[in-house]
Amino acid sequence: MAYSYYAYTPSHTAALVFAILFSITNAATVAQWIRYRAWVWLVMVVAGFMESLGYIVRTVSTKNPDKKGLFVAQFCLIVLAPVLMAAACYVIFGRIVYRVVPVESRTTKFLWVPPGFITTIFVTCDIVALLLQLGGAVLVSGTQPTQSNVQQRIQTGKNIALAGLAIQIACFGFFSIIALRFHFISKQFDKRLADKTTDETTEDEKYIMVNETQRKVLKNWRPLLRVINVACILILIRSIYRVCDFALGKSGYLEQHEWPAYVFDAAMMLPTLAIFVYWHPGKYLPYLGFRLPKSRRENL
Repeated sequence: MAYSYYAYTPSHTAALVFAILFSITNAATVAQWIRYRAWVWLVMVVAGFMESLGYIVRTVSTKNPDKKGLFVAQFCLIVLAPVLMAAACYVIFGRIVYRVVPVESRTTKFLWVPPGFITTIFVTCDIVALLLQLGGAVLVSGTQPTQSNVQQRIQTGKNIALAGLAIQIACFGFFSIIALRFHFISKQFDKRLADKTTDETTEDEKYIMVNETQRKVLKNWRPLLRVINVACILILIRSIYRVCDFALGKSGYLEQHEWPAYVFDAAMMLPTLAIFVYWHPGKYLPYLGFRLPKSRRENL
C-alpha cells in the first residue's frame, strides 16, 4: 500500500463540495469587489482564492494521498487563508472608525489603540502570525516517517505554528473585544450624524454636511459592524480549533479524524466569506480605495 500523508482516508466528496461552494462564493466576492470598486477589499478576494484553490487541490489530493506537493499545498492554503480574512476585518473596522468617529474623539483612550495605526498594528501582527504558521505548516505537513529526525522536525514545526496561532488569537481576540465594545460606545455619535443629515436623504443613502459641503454616506454602517463581530466569532472558533490541532499533534484525535477540519474550519470560513458578499463594505462605506483621501482628518 502506498504511503499516505493523511492519517485517515480523506473524503473526495467533502473536498469537492467545499471546493465548489468556496469557488461560487469567491466569484461573488470578486464581482462585488469590482462593482463597488472596493480595492482595499483585495485582501478578502485573495483569501477567497486561497480557500477555493485549497479545496480544489485537496480534491485532487484525496485521489493522490501519497503526493507530498499536493498535500502541502492544500494544507498551507487552507491554514493561511483565515489570516487574510482577519486582516480584512481589521481594514474595514479602521475605515468605519475613520468614517464615524469625529477627529476629537479619535484617541487611544477612546479606542484602546492608537487611532491612526489601527489597521497597521493588527495587520502587522497578522503578517507575523502568517509567516510563522506558514513555516510551521510546511515543516509539519512535509515531514515523512522515513526521515531520520522526523520527531524533531514535527515538534519544531508544531511549535512554530503554535507560536503563530497564539499571536493570531491574542491579537484577533483583543481586536474582537475592541470591535464589540465599539458597537456600543459608538452609539453616542448617532445623534450627531442625524443632526447633520440634509433634506436630500433617501431610504438607501443619506447626505450630511461636512465643513459646509454635502457628503454622501451610504446607508447605515451598523449592519457592517455587526457582520464584523460575527466574522470575529467564526475566525476565533477556527483559530482555537487549529491551536488544539497542532497542540495534539499527528497522533491526536483531530489529526486522526477528518470531520473536525470541515466542521471547525471549512464550515466556519465559508460563512465568513459569504456574509461579506451580502453585507458588502461597499454598500455602507463611501470610499474603499487603497489610501484614505486627504480629507481623512475632517469630521463627518
